[in-house]
Amino acid sequence: MEVGAVAAMRYVKDGIRAARLVMRHTQHTLLVGEAASDFAISMGLPGPTNLSSPDSMEKWNKWKENGCQPNFWKNVVPVNSCGPHHPKDVSSLEELTEVTCSSSNHLEALASNSHHISLHNHDTISMAAIDKTGYIAVGTSTNGATFKIPGRVGDGPIAGSSAYADSEVGACGATGDGDVMMRFLPCYQVVENMRLGMEPKLAAKDAITRIARKYPDFVGAVFAVDKNGLHAGACHGWTFQYSVRSPDMEDVQVFTVLP
Repeated sequence: MEVGAVAAMRYVKDGIRAARLVMRHTQHTLLVGEAASDFAISMGLPGPTNLSSPDSMEKWNKWKENGCQPNFWKNVVPVNSCGPHHPKDVSSLEELTEVTCSSSNHLEALASNSHHISLHNHDTISMAAIDKTGYIAVGTSTNGATFKIPGRVGDGPIAGSSAYADSEVGACGATGDGDVMMRFLPCYQVVENMRLGMEPKLAAKDAITRIARKYPDFVGAVFAVDKNGLHAGACHGWTFQYSVRSPDMEDVQVFTVLP
């Protein structure tokens, strides 16, 4: 039940180490933004550092030239530019409230941006480890959704969403459309399923199915491992792979999970 996380942190490359420092040296769970960067640097991590690469700058320039499309805005104007953005057909806060409460379509409200998520623009890394005494730890690190709105925080630093562990039960890691998945805390669900007696395969499948019932177009996956090392994965919208290494294995083994 020890947790540390950082979000929207800039200028510091090693987010997972920063999160561990939050866990080990503060009584907080989550630090964000420039203050998270300041904390990480003050605790000895390298920075401030320019984290842009030639590839990322080229991708960003092409995106700007394409009118900042695709993006994660909705119900705003202008549609085909980089902003600033304003609510569509709403001139006051009162009208915005009225539109939101009375006119919004429920299915539109549930629409996700999963079309932005693919094997080619994803960099989430989630890892679980069981030590010789049976203690279980899990961590997740990601740059977040490509072309996200500045300030966006996805499921990566949210305990129970992208990662969760209980040494009495097991652990889970997740990846995919974090803006949707974080609404379900899928990794918490996986661990609780295993606590209730489900094997990892069924526990993972149940958590993914709960999301798919509400968001049939979402893309995502979870892995589950119990305290005895039994593992499995479940996914929706793509073919998912995860790897395993144990002391009795000569090398890492990759497992493929079909949707």
